[in-house]
Amino acid sequence: MKNITITLDEQAATWARVQAAEQNMSLSRYVGEMLRDKMRHSREYQAAYQAFLAEKPLDLKGPWEPYPTREELYDRPVLRRR
Repeated sequence: MKNITITLDEQAATWARVQAAEQNMSLSRYVGEMLRDKMRHSREYQAAYQAFLAEKPLDLKGPWEPYPTREELYDRPVLRRR
């Protein structure tokens, strides 16, 4: 593991110490865990975002068909993937 030095205001440092103590961790380990969780969440979010963008858009109509009516659009079965 790498050691780093950070600067915190007194209120943030006190809060972090209390949170670390409640979880029976050192402040250093607590901050490391927070950063790891943030990094994991960010990666998962990016993966979900890329999966969303990779999905093919749902066609609302065929080439010679009119657009669906408002009632058809907001009917739940129509919104479900086929």
